[in-house]
Amino acid sequence: MKILVTGADGQLGSSLKKAFSSYPEIEVDYTDADTLDITSREDVAAYLSKKSYDLLINCAAYTAVDKAESDALTATKINTEAVGILAAEAKKRHTRVMHFSTDYVFPGDHTCRPYNEHDEPDPHTIYGRTKLDGEAILKSFCPDAIIIRTAWLYCENGHNFVKTMLEKGRQNVPLRVVCDQIGTPTYAGDLATAVCEIISSGKWCPGIYHFTNEGVASWYDFAKAIFRIAEMPAEVAPCMSYEYASAARRPLYSLLDKTKIKKTYSLKIPYWEDSLQRCIEKIMRTESITAK
Repeated sequence: MKILVTGADGQLGSSLKKAFSSYPEIEVDYTDADTLDITSREDVAAYLSKKSYDLLINCAAYTAVDKAESDALTATKINTEAVGILAAEAKKRHTRVMHFSTDYVFPGDHTCRPYNEHDEPDPHTIYGRTKLDGEAILKSFCPDAIIIRTAWLYCENGHNFVKTMLEKGRQNVPLRVVCDQIGTPTYAGDLATAVCEIISSGKWCPGIYHFTNEGVASWYDFAKAIFRIAEMPAEVAPCMSYEYASAARRPLYSLLDKTKIKKTYSLKIPYWEDSLQRCIEKIMRTESITAK
């Protein structure tokens, strides 16, 4: 099998590189913004013409949630229009597509149960809207695509909440973290493992799926767990969303129901704190080696 991964320098893309290393029988090419401009139809067509790919995995996305509120043009170009370009060119070549979306497609006002794939999306941010439009344009070109929505993604690479909290902890400054936004921290390494398991299963079941780690947390819970696992005596106080100024309105409740993906592909998904511990151990191990 031959696979092309776009957005390979991001959290999920870099995690896929590690996960696919355990599957030597799968040939994977990785591209980032420097090697493939996915907003250019000509560039995408030329790149896909080089090799007969069986699957295109699109990890590229504009994820600056607050910035998107004032930069809708760029967010739309990457999260919607580029997805349409990739989908159209993949369709011409009979290449399957796997794409990733977000909990932000939902309004975040559920309080009784997690969102499932049949719940009606209603994004309240530019980021969420552009991601939902990306889902729609992909389905219009490639109805056999697999779309996986995820949330609160982090890993040992790049910029994310875990890396930010660890840096704040080293500075030993008092922190206030929102406690009324509920979801599930998701380790990109676990999502990458799930992607590999889906592909290696030999079973391609098109549609939308939800994937996060197991469990429930607030951002405050997440921060406290980071400092506990890292053994940092950080001072963290809870606060409400209205006390924290941001350009984009965050979902207050964005739990995703994973029943469909677990049943379809027999996935066993780790609990979020267990995965967080593995991630932090990797970060600290790497920092220890670098410091020597």
